[in-house]
Amino acid sequence: MVQVLICCFCSPTFFNLKRKTITTSSSSSSTLHSLLLLSRFQQQQPPNTKTFSTSSSSSSSLSLSSYPAHPLRRPPFSHVRVEMTNSPPGTAKALPDDTKRVNLVVCFGEMLIDFVPTVGGVSLAEAPAFKKAPGGAPANVAVGISRLGGKSAFIGKVGEDEFGYMLADILKQNNVDNSGVRFDPNARTALAFVTLRADGEREFMFFRNPSADMLLCESELNLGLLKEASIFHYGSISLIDEPCKSTHLAAMEIAKKNGTILSYDPNLRLPLWPSPEAAREGIMSIWDQADIIKISEDEITFLTGGDDPYDDNVVLTKLFHPNLKLLLVTEGSDGCRYYTKEFHGKVQGVKVKAVDTTGAGDAFVSGVLWSLASNMNLYQDEKSLREALLFANACGAITVTERGAIPALPTREAVLQILPNVAA
Repeated sequence: MVQVLICCFCSPTFFNLKRKTITTSSSSSSTLHSLLLLSRFQQQQPPNTKTFSTSSSSSSSLSLSSYPAHPLRRPPFSHVRVEMTNSPPGTAKALPDDTKRVNLVVCFGEMLIDFVPTVGGVSLAEAPAFKKAPGGAPANVAVGISRLGGKSAFIGKVGEDEFGYMLADILKQNNVDNSGVRFDPNARTALAFVTLRADGEREFMFFRNPSADMLLCESELNLGLLKEASIFHYGSISLIDEPCKSTHLAAMEIAKKNGTILSYDPNLRLPLWPSPEAAREGIMSIWDQADIIKISEDEITFLTGGDDPYDDNVVLTKLFHPNLKLLLVTEGSDGCRYYTKEFHGKVQGVKVKAVDTTGAGDAFVSGVLWSLASNMNLYQDEKSLREALLFANACGAITVTERGAIPALPTREAVLQILPNVAA
């Protein structure tokens, strides 16, 4: 095994490349020669060029991929890591444990700026000041999965403004593939003000008239990500307005055709919908297509027209559809319930002192999907599922101990540290 690190210093228009491992069974000199040729070639390419690849019948391959560059920021250099392995023809080389294939989770929808009061228990009008924090449920989930050590990507649109560039950079900093992010020069990045009042109710105020996330078009979808995904996660906010609604439906169809598991968190935000009836109809319009659904107690009450959210019969008869693999109901600090075709039950919550509940549900979903990406048959084994749900509950609990969603999302190590203190 030979490892070569090559630093390609290019003009300011050159964009940043991720480290990539290349394995080849051909001669080292041939591979290095190909790499150098490609290095020279890529310097001549326009700044919007995204991917270079070459392959031969001798199983030599080289792939250089980048985060999407935007017109204001292009790093001056990039690094490429090359590994060369000589193996007998027809011999498959076993990869080390840390390089095993990790299933990709692609999250689709909105990414925005949350403004959270610097003090708790006040209304938005009473807040003395606000802390800026990146947010948006699907983006939160993508970052949450990556922070736990998983592989995730985000597809969505932000404004071609400072907030938009900041959000794209935050995805990159958190090791989320942001090649599906698009920038709109004519619309601003969405803003949301959110607080937890003294009475325990969350209060939202959104600025989207329209915001860039609402304007994502089907032609802007990153088809490569959709085809690579093992899990495709989304919410319902992207169903409210066109053209994003049609783009959302198209992305679901592409993912489903590729055998991808569809994960749905409606994430009800009534102020964004024209009416409660429109919200109920929009959320339920794609209900039967999902393989995994996560909802809250309040959402059960809303979607069923006022039925008891704690009644298993209500959940099973009104919300569990024939093609559903797993239905999850979150109950905040009390934990969650789970329903499959074979079994159902409840997993206790993890008690902590809550500072800000923003993003708790998204952290829970991150924990579930991170576990599912490691074991795609998780929902078939109740013991494994219960362990995964306790882990997810801990993810949500840690998140509420800090202000803001993405800044508070935990690492795997942080979750494992508090789990021994939770009774099984």
